[in-house]
Amino acid sequence: MTDPRLLVAGLLLVDSLYYIFARLLLPFVPPAAGAMYMLVLGAVQIAVLMRGRIDLAVLRRHKWLFLAVGGLVGVNTNMGFVAVKYVDPGTASLLSRASILFGVALGLVWLRERLSRLEVMGAAVALAGVIVISVQPGEYLRWGSLLVIGSTLLYAVHSAMVKRYGGDIPFGEFMFFRVASVAGVLVLLAIGQGALVWPTPLGWGWLMFAATVNVVISRGLYYLALRRLDMSLLTIILTLTPVMTWLWSIALFGGRPTRQEIVGGIATLVGVLIVTSSRAGLLSGRRSPRLWR
Repeated sequence: MTDPRLLVAGLLLVDSLYYIFARLLLPFVPPAAGAMYMLVLGAVQIAVLMRGRIDLAVLRRHKWLFLAVGGLVGVNTNMGFVAVKYVDPGTASLLSRASILFGVALGLVWLRERLSRLEVMGAAVALAGVIVISVQPGEYLRWGSLLVIGSTLLYAVHSAMVKRYGGDIPFGEFMFFRVASVAGVLVLLAIGQGALVWPTPLGWGWLMFAATVNVVISRGLYYLALRRLDMSLLTIILTLTPVMTWLWSIALFGGRPTRQEIVGGIATLVGVLIVTSSRAGLLSGRRSPRLWR
């Protein structure tokens, strides 16, 4: 995918399905088991795509990075899948946009990125939209909501680590060892939570589909975008995800967003458009690394 605008559009589409799949898998397996099987199947699919040509020396050189990423994302994924037992996918996705705070802060403070005045204004408008959506009586203090926000912080820390230390790792090996390390952590968490169950044939079908979309395609596009764009910019762009998740959630599970959520969604969209319009040059010229060697 050579055009960064198509890369971002594709990422927004599949990223919006994360909590949708977490909810769709609930009738078939417990949340911890669903997260575990999804990542294990994702690792297998990536190994097949790479035809088994995986350089173990990459793991030896970067073992501490993959251990840290495995721990952060493993706990993040487990928490996210458990959260959809308590909140609907649309609300979970909206709350996860607290990542704009974590991602922009880490990008500016730790990675020394810079935002223009227009981008700061866009970020503020987008953040205001997230707050309008998220801070509702009886909603933001729910257990599921706290799980989403906590897992979002872990994922933001992992993204900053990958941005700073993982840019030179061959992309195929990075994807495989990243997914495999997360899968290992999720196996331990599923065992610890007593969630190991054998899915039905229909459950295996949904798990395979979720692994393809939520792991191989979604994370592949995410890390390509992370290599090509500033973390703070990518974080702000992804504030569009909840709008698409709400559309999926309404179509699949019913329900309608409240007036407050609609106002917040519009503000989020406007803020993202301000930022992306100011970065039009960034979205049109950089080369992308090869996905599979």
